[in-house]
Amino acid sequence: MAVWTRADKHGQLDLLLRDRWIRVAAELTRETLTLTAEAELAGPGANNHSDSNSTSAGLRNGMSNGNDPGNRAAAVPPGQDQYPNQQNHGAGRGRSGSPGGRGGVSRGQSDGNYGLNSPGKYPNNGTNSDYGSPGSSYGSPGSSFGSKQGEVPPVSVDGGASSSSEAVRKVRVVKQESGGLGISIKGGRENRMPILISKIFPGLAADQSRALRVGDAILSVNGNDLREATHDLAVQALKKAGKEVTLEVKYIREVSPLFKKPSLVADLPWDGVRPQSPSYSGSEDSGSPKHSSSSAPKDRKVISLKMCFISRNLIMPDLENRLLELHSPDGQHTVVLRCKDGPSANSWFTAVHTNIAALLPQTLAHINAYLGASSSASTHPHLKHIGWLAEQVQLDGGRHQFRPVVMALTEKDILLFESVPWSREAWSMPLLTHPLLATRLVHSGSARGSPAQGSDLVFATRTGTGRGIESHVFRVETHWDLSSWTRALVQGGHAAAELIKEVSIGCTLNRQDVRLTLHYEKGFTVLREPADPAGGAVLCRYPFEKLKMSADDGIRNLYLDFGGPEGEMVFDLHSGPKPVVFVLHSFLSAKLTRMGLLT
Repeated sequence: MAVWTRADKHGQLDLLLRDRWIRVAAELTRETLTLTAEAELAGPGANNHSDSNSTSAGLRNGMSNGNDPGNRAAAVPPGQDQYPNQQNHGAGRGRSGSPGGRGGVSRGQSDGNYGLNSPGKYPNNGTNSDYGSPGSSYGSPGSSFGSKQGEVPPVSVDGGASSSSEAVRKVRVVKQESGGLGISIKGGRENRMPILISKIFPGLAADQSRALRVGDAILSVNGNDLREATHDLAVQALKKAGKEVTLEVKYIREVSPLFKKPSLVADLPWDGVRPQSPSYSGSEDSGSPKHSSSSAPKDRKVISLKMCFISRNLIMPDLENRLLELHSPDGQHTVVLRCKDGPSANSWFTAVHTNIAALLPQTLAHINAYLGASSSASTHPHLKHIGWLAEQVQLDGGRHQFRPVVMALTEKDILLFESVPWSREAWSMPLLTHPLLATRLVHSGSARGSPAQGSDLVFATRTGTGRGIESHVFRVETHWDLSSWTRALVQGGHAAAELIKEVSIGCTLNRQDVRLTLHYEKGFTVLREPADPAGGAVLCRYPFEKLKMSADDGIRNLYLDFGGPEGEMVFDLHSGPKPVVFVLHSFLSAKLTRMGLLT
């Protein structure tokens, strides 16, 4: 078992957010990478470092999840407050992370029109609660913010001059088994605001209803009127609402700008560990990871490294050799970081990769425990190895590129997934399944045939199928990855041979129906197919060491020569012969390795 020396590291990096670079302080620990915004380096298309990658705008950093189209980075995972508690008694807002609170409007949105105490605007309630999350921070009566409350008109849900709103709607939401309603609320009577939906968590019940919006005022919950409710009373009403919740809501246009959060880094969309797994969920009530008080002024994102994929030069060119690409476990988001130079990038890459790899044994144990937790008769096989790779795919015109995939090895099979499957259903629906016994590792090393500096490290597999041979090429990031996957595939194939032991197939020999059986210990047996269930006669039996020659025509015929008086035997398999050929080679390789003749 490997002994890991995990890396702790900190320093300044540049984060690519849409089409601009943001200077961040990066802190690497054993299980997380924390990014804290320091300054914005340049506007769209500009770059203080004159980096040729600065204009790549097609990345998924900071993309909206569709809940609030005006929000620059609305795809906030559960546990990150949409609008943190703050006290800012000035008329305008400062830059994110500056003294005076985290109230700065992100660049390109507003130049101060939404100052907290500007005439004619509305106070920020200092409270934002993730419904059902035990780590949420709840406000207290009298905690409204604003230097002079009497100068600020209240937000009304009853229409009139002080409210620009839409019609009242009734929305029925059915809670999931885990995840709760999946909303955050703010406001309350003590803040002179209605109870407002400030955030909708992607994929949870409220989001799936497709009927709620950020900016909706909650007028009642299951008939319980909340028009004059305090924040805490609204939280309690939502908690006690039961599995089926009927919300009476009304969209308030004029308060929606209050939810356009000025933070950038904290709003990076990132799907970490899904709440379906009991080993990972942070909150039994809401599905939100537990988090500390939301009053911290810094624009910060904490990324769990568990089952992340760090790569270089995979999704965007890196001519200066100083970019890092960190991919989320769900495969939907990528964070691109830029280091000051090549050696610094190598150092950061090695440190992050080491910590991710060190988490794999723990993750594997958790996944096996989760998949087998339902019953003793679980149909889910035991996982032996899992990790991210980049598979080579062919594009139009004959060009090739690599795409990230997750490979998992069980006792018998190779499974490929688009992303880390956190549910039993996802594990049961892989992109591809190949038997280890019918798969061979045919290449492991440099893609260019020689270990040139900067050349890709790849391994290739070939699998015998009824349609012929299926080949795959996979890129890895380090020599350690290459060694780990090579060893896992070879040893996995040998272990599968010892576990399965026997493979048989009905076929035709000399116009007679027979059954050809390959046994890991006994070798080859040819049985006459019985006309009745009583059994059939053994036509011949040979150990593996008697085999002189084997071949196939790639269509349906298998040729075996044991040096006997019958000469070469031609088996018509009625289908492609490659699976049998590959199983034969796996049995032979496993036996030779067990005898010490192969290493």
